[in-house]
Amino acid sequence: MKIAIVGAGIVGCAIAHALLDEGHEVLILDKEGPGFGPSRGNAGWIAHTDILPIASPKILRQVPKFLLDPLGPLAIRPAYFPKLLPWLLRFVLAARPDAFERSIQGIGALQQLALPAWLARANRAGLGSHIHRKGGLYAFTDRGALEEARGIAKRQAEFGITVEMVGPEELRQFEPALKDKFVGAAFHPDTAHISDPLQLTLALFESALARGAIFEKAGITNISTAERPALIGPDGFQRVVDRAVIAAGAWSKPLAAALGDKVPLDTERGYNVSFPGVTGLTTRPIGFEGHGFVMTPLESGLRIGGAVEFGGLEAAANHARTRILYDKASQFVDGLPAFETGTLWMGFRPSLPDSLPVIGSASRNPHVVHAFGHGHYGMTQSTATADLVAALIAGREPAIDLAPFSPRRF
Repeated sequence: MKIAIVGAGIVGCAIAHALLDEGHEVLILDKEGPGFGPSRGNAGWIAHTDILPIASPKILRQVPKFLLDPLGPLAIRPAYFPKLLPWLLRFVLAARPDAFERSIQGIGALQQLALPAWLARANRAGLGSHIHRKGGLYAFTDRGALEEARGIAKRQAEFGITVEMVGPEELRQFEPALKDKFVGAAFHPDTAHISDPLQLTLALFESALARGAIFEKAGITNISTAERPALIGPDGFQRVVDRAVIAAGAWSKPLAAALGDKVPLDTERGYNVSFPGVTGLTTRPIGFEGHGFVMTPLESGLRIGGAVEFGGLEAAANHARTRILYDKASQFVDGLPAFETGTLWMGFRPSLPDSLPVIGSASRNPHVVHAFGHGHYGMTQSTATADLVAALIAGREPAIDLAPFSPRRF
C-alpha cells in the first residue's frame, strides 16, 4: 500500500521505518522538513521509567502557587487563558484519583514497550551508537519529596522498572559536579539518553529515504474522508494514498477535527539552553525534582531545559524563562559555562490533559491513523508508537490495549 505520513519529527520518522518493514510505499510530508519541531531540541532522554501523568491530585494543589510566578515551572500567558480554559477543565478531570490511575496504567503499558522498541530500531537502522545506557538520576533537595519517591518506586516496580535510592555521598560519587545541596536521589539504571535529538531524527529520516521512503515539503491543511484519503495543501497540492498517518505533533489538531475527532490538543512551550562543545561535566541525565528542570550531557554539548508555558503556537518566546532555568542550575551544579555562551531554544510539545497520546483510527475515515500528542515523551515513545501504528494498518492485534489512547476517549 501507499501510505502518507504527515509529520517528519521523531514520531513520523519512526513510523516510516515501521511501515517500510511491512513492505509499504511510504511518503513523508512536512511543511518544514525533518526535525523542525520539538524533535530538534528536546532533552534527549529515553525516559521510559516515567509513569506518572502530569495531571494528579498533587499537581492540583500546587497549581495556584505556580501561577503566581510568571517565570515558574508552570505558567499560562494571560492572553491565552480563555482559549486554554477547556483544556484546563479536562486537566482537572484527569487529576481525579480514578482517572489518574487509568492514566498511569496507559502510560506504563506504553513505556514498557519504549526502550526495547528503540534498541531494536537503532540496531536495524545502524544507529546504536546514538543511544547511551548510563542510567538517569532524579535528585532531591526536599526530604519529603524523596520519601514520596520511594512510594513511586513501588509503582514503577509494577511495570518492571528498576529504581535504586541513593544517599547524598553516593550521589556525589555518581556526579561530582553536583553541589552539596541534595538529600538523596532516585537512580534509574535502565534509563538511556541519546547523542543529540536533532542528529538522531535526521539520521532516522535519512535512513528511511535510503530504504525507499519519499519526502515532499508540503503543509497539509485537510485530509478527505474518501476511502483512499486525499491529503490536501495550499495552492492545489493533493496526494491520494491508500492509508494516511497524522503525526504532526502540536499541529495535528485541525487535521484530526476534519476527520471527526475533536481532540483537546494544546501546546506546552518548553525552553532550554545548550552549550555546544561542553561535554564531560556530567555523565548521565539528571532531573532536579521540585525545581522544574533537567540536564542532559549530549555529545553535541550540555543541555539544560524544562518548564511548562501555555501560550499557543504564535506568541514569541520568553527567554527570561530560560535564564531562570540556568540560574537554578547554577545553584546546584559546579562548572557551568556562562549563560551568554549558550544557544537558546523554545519548542512546542503536543500536550493532552491526561498525558496520553492519541493512537488510533480516525472517526470518519478508518484508513487514517492518529499518532500524536506525546507531550514530554515524543522521543521516548516514538518507536513503540510506530510499531503500534504498523499493527493497526496491517489489521494485527497491537502489543497493548489501545483503548486508553483512543481519539474518542474525550
